[in-house]
Amino acid sequence: MSLTPPVIDKLESVAARYEDLTRLVSDPAVQADQAAYRAHARALAEIEPLVEAYRKYVQLDRELTEARELAASPDPELQALAREELPPLESAIASLREEIRVLLIPKDPNDDRNVVLEIRAGTGGDEAALFAADLFRMYSRYAERRGWKVDVLSSNETGVGGLKEVVATLEGKGVYSRLKHESGVHRVQRVPVTEASGRIHTSTATVVVLPEAEEVDVQIEAKDLRVDTFCSSGPGGQSVNTTYSAVRITHLPTGLVVSQQDEKSQIKNRAKAMKVLRARLYEMELRKQQDAIAKERRGQVGTGDRSEKIRTYNFKENRITDHRINFTMHQLQGALEGNLDPLIDQAVSRAQADQLRAATEREPVGG
Repeated sequence: MSLTPPVIDKLESVAARYEDLTRLVSDPAVQADQAAYRAHARALAEIEPLVEAYRKYVQLDRELTEARELAASPDPELQALAREELPPLESAIASLREEIRVLLIPKDPNDDRNVVLEIRAGTGGDEAALFAADLFRMYSRYAERRGWKVDVLSSNETGVGGLKEVVATLEGKGVYSRLKHESGVHRVQRVPVTEASGRIHTSTATVVVLPEAEEVDVQIEAKDLRVDTFCSSGPGGQSVNTTYSAVRITHLPTGLVVSQQDEKSQIKNRAKAMKVLRARLYEMELRKQQDAIAKERRGQVGTGDRSEKIRTYNFKENRITDHRINFTMHQLQGALEGNLDPLIDQAVSRAQADQLRAATEREPVGG
C-alpha cells in the first residue's frame, strides 16, 4: 500500500522546505547572523530524518513498480528475477511507511529543552526522604550515562541522609524528551533500615519535570516581584548567618515563591531562583494550554499531574511497575543505578502509539 495523496502532498511540502533551509544555512548573510543561522539549522535538523525517509521511500516505490512490471513480462527468466525482488522491496517499503508515520507525529516543541527537576519527599517521614534521595541519585546516574550535566540549585537534607526536597537543572541533548513522563507520585515498598520487625512500609516522593524556560518564553515584570534577602541557614561555612546572601522571590500575580541559598553570592542565588521561577511560570502556561485540549490528550501516557501515582518500586520483589502503561520489569537495582531506558522507552513508545492512533483516525497514512 502506498502513502495517500494528502500525506504525499505534505511530504513534498516538507521536502521543499528542506531545500529552502539548506540554501539559507549556506547563505553567507544568514551565517553572519548567528541567531538566524541557529534557528534555520535547528529547523533543518528537525525535518531531515523525515525527508531522508521519504526520499528513500520514493526510490524503493519506483523500484517496486519496475519489479512488478517485469514480473508481468512474457520472459520467464525476467519474471523469476522480478518475483525474487518483490518480497524484500515490499517489506522495506512497509517499514519505511511506518517510520514516516511516526516521524509525521507533531513534535513536542519542548523536547530539546533542558529541564528543572524537582523531587520532594511525600508521605512516610524519614523513609520518604531517603526514597527522595534514592530517586535523585537514580536520575543523576541516568544523566551521567547520557552525558548530561546536573547542577543542584537547592536541597534540603535530613539527618538520616535523606532529602526533604531537591531542585536541580539537567542540561544536555533531548533531556525533556526523555524525562517528561517522569512527573508524578513515585511509591516505594520496602523494609526501612530502622524497622526491627522486618515490616514493609509504603512511602512516596513527588517528581516534577519542568521544561526550562528562556526569558523570551516568559515575560516577568520587575513590578510583579517581591525580592527578600536573608541569612543562609544550614551547612555553608563562615558566610552562614553573617551575610544576607539568601534570596526569596515572590511572584505577586500568582503567589509563587522561590527561595535559594546554596550560593554565597546573593547575585548567583537570585539568578538561580529566577531560573526556577521562570520554569514554574512556563509550566503553568503549558498546563492552561493542555487543559484546553484535555480531551485529545487524555488517552496519552499520563497527564503529568503531580498527584498521579505513576510508578511503584518494590524492593522485596526487585520490581518496578509503571501503572500508566501496565509495564513491569524485575530490574529494580539496575534502574536505581541509572538504567532507566527500558522504562522510559516504554513510556515514549506508548505515547507515540497513542498519538499515531489519533493522527491515523484523522488522516490515514496508508491506503
